[in-house]
Amino acid sequence: MEEKNFLHITNGDDISQKILSLDLPGEVITWREMLCEGPTSMDVGDEEFVLLRKTFLKENYRISEEHYRERFLQELVKLAAINGHDEIVLWFEFDLFSHMNMLALISFLVQNKKQGPFSLVCSRKLKGEEEMAPLSQLSGKHLRQHYKHRISLTDDDIQTAQLIWELYCSKNPKKLASEIKKTTNFEYLSSCIRAHIERFPGLKTGLNSLEINVLKLIDEHQIKSLNHLLGYALQYQGYYGYVDVQMERVIDKLSPFYDTSEDGVIINGDGRNALAGSKNYYQNLKDNEYYGGVRKYDFLYDSVNHDLLKL
Repeated sequence: MEEKNFLHITNGDDISQKILSLDLPGEVITWREMLCEGPTSMDVGDEEFVLLRKTFLKENYRISEEHYRERFLQELVKLAAINGHDEIVLWFEFDLFSHMNMLALISFLVQNKKQGPFSLVCSRKLKGEEEMAPLSQLSGKHLRQHYKHRISLTDDDIQTAQLIWELYCSKNPKKLASEIKKTTNFEYLSSCIRAHIERFPGLKTGLNSLEINVLKLIDEHQIKSLNHLLGYALQYQGYYGYVDVQMERVIDKLSPFYDTSEDGVIINGDGRNALAGSKNYYQNLKDNEYYGGVRKYDFLYDSVNHDLLKL
């Protein structure tokens, strides 16, 4: 029987290296972006998209245009040129970071007339495994098991992925809320949409759920240094999947709410007010940060009604 021709697309170099070490049949392409943060446009790889992303990454993460071209855009060119695969396998984690990249990738593949069929290898707990672990942390044996049990994606799944990406790039994130209850083969998509919506500033305090969580970590633990805090914040961030440089930006933005000294990191008066919900810091924190097609501070998250309010 003739061996199938696979295309594996991963959300990072760690997974790509593991797949290569497993000698799985097929070609491996690595998707290196972080589309859960900063401005995006719907047509991945076009002039507007590239300009938005290069500007954001250079200003906020000191990623040069040359680095972006080599690490991401050249992979896109390869991806657009590839044809004749019997199956496209997506290797993406359960978190918001991975899911936004995955939705953009699916949109790009459809734009470039890649018909699939598509399947997904995603971090989830398989029978016999004690706990869910990121794909990059799985042993070769367990990774093979996840590959064997990969999830087939239907045409409806692909259409939903395109729709969510389109809504993420639009100026009205309220429409995303109605997609939370939709059933798909993307097991963690609903949780990721919910996590995204909770990134908008809270109605009561002007801080979002991720920012409040970092303040809680400071308040509830003996934090010895900002590096110590970074470790905690990365470990206990839920569905966001932020990497260290992203979380460092979050912690830095929260600096008015804590004090640092030789004794460690301690919550201050403003931090206590934020945690108590007794003062609103929206005006203090407001900036031009974007999530997809919309400014972060153009909407407020109402945690009581789980709704977004347009300002």
